[in-house]
Amino acid sequence: MNNKWRLPHPATMFLLLTLAVIVLSWIFDIYGLSVFQPQTGEEIRVQSLLSPEGVRWLLRHVVTNFTGFAPLGLVIVAMFGIGVAQHSGFIDACIRGGARRKHNLWRMVILVIFLGLLSNIVGDAGYIILLPIAATLFHSVGLHPVAGIITAYVSVSCGYSANLMLSTLDPMLAATTQEAADMANVSPGNTGPLCNYYFLFASTFLLAFIIYQVTRRNLLPALGEYAGHIRFNGYKQLSHKERRAMIGAVSIGVIYTTVILWATFSSWGILRSVNGGLIRSPFIEGILFLLSFGIGLMGMVYGFASGRYRTDGDVIEGLTQPMKLLGVYFVITFFAAQMFACFEYSHLDKCIAIMGADMLSSIYLGSLWILILFILFTALVNLIMVSATAKWTFMSFIFVPFFANMGISPDMVQCAFRIGDSATNAITPFMFYMPLILTYMQQYDKQATYGSLLKYTWRYSLYILLAWTLLFILWYVTGLPLGL
Repeated sequence: MNNKWRLPHPATMFLLLTLAVIVLSWIFDIYGLSVFQPQTGEEIRVQSLLSPEGVRWLLRHVVTNFTGFAPLGLVIVAMFGIGVAQHSGFIDACIRGGARRKHNLWRMVILVIFLGLLSNIVGDAGYIILLPIAATLFHSVGLHPVAGIITAYVSVSCGYSANLMLSTLDPMLAATTQEAADMANVSPGNTGPLCNYYFLFASTFLLAFIIYQVTRRNLLPALGEYAGHIRFNGYKQLSHKERRAMIGAVSIGVIYTTVILWATFSSWGILRSVNGGLIRSPFIEGILFLLSFGIGLMGMVYGFASGRYRTDGDVIEGLTQPMKLLGVYFVITFFAAQMFACFEYSHLDKCIAIMGADMLSSIYLGSLWILILFILFTALVNLIMVSATAKWTFMSFIFVPFFANMGISPDMVQCAFRIGDSATNAITPFMFYMPLILTYMQQYDKQATYGSLLKYTWRYSLYILLAWTLLFILWYVTGLPLGL
């Protein structure tokens, strides 16, 4: 990679960001920066991390900041299954059996893009499971593996709101929109989980087209051919024993998937929540473990059937294989976890975002122009506050009543929010999975940093934001229904 964009090691970068947060919290605390939470009216004041209270909090929570970092446990559990599948040769056999000729490379790119766009059906699993697989898939057809990581990452992050089906995020945002409308005595209109479905369905194909074009015209030529230390040995035709092992592993995977779906959607429904829904159900909250276990199970069956595995010790070796990669991840994550925890403790993100929202809501322009400004504002806030539910929890109570006074329905406001909320996900250093993305990249390029990632992702975010906003304008002008 070109060193023109060279930045410090990712761990050093997060350490510097932590120090910046500490200094900014001290400065804004001196000036008494505070805002009011629009939902509760509670005052939120910036808390200094250099005050006696802040220093005591930091020393008490250094360890728990790291161990309690949300993605840490998810990554470890997911990597167990991927490790067995890779160590047993199951993933390699799938690639050899599914893509035998180099001219399939553009089909492979499209496959990775759509898998990334559709991955938000199961929450954040795409960040953890799809990216290393995408690197292997790209490598297998002669493309740069880092391009596979970046393409999958952009598809998952920038396409987090777009989907062909209902995702886990849709009901949560709709419930918050409904609550904001009720509190402000605004006519709720159509604010169910599918209130933006038509628009987001069409958006999936628009985003897929943009990501494909940028990948083909910019990303792959910029990266060139991969000349790293990890080699792909080319395709070898599956032997009779390997094909039989593949059939056995896939058959077990089908049976496992059937059992999980039956346990979720049948009348028994043990994996549904107590009220019979899927929101906060064991199925949704445990989906990453279920996927990891299923992948690992198929890998284990393949390993024993193909002769690669003979004892349980071989399986354990497969489970421990990803730990070598995770060693770097743990170091990066330690510093990233401190930065995220300090940012949350200081309330800097909430104060800056709420002040900006109050400022935007004081501007009076035409309804379409203010909606466009709202999209751009959301995209900007998303650079420091990535969680969609956290942002919408306070932004909905400011902007739903504000836009209602202009005759704009809550579902239209929510739709505009989702565009800005997703478009800049790929370029923010405050992405929870940023340490993992950088770790994946460093597996193939030891010089990879956040600057390397930003160099290749800014075009995606910019083009997606512009094209998605234009689609929204078209939808608004033509009066097409946003959803069901």
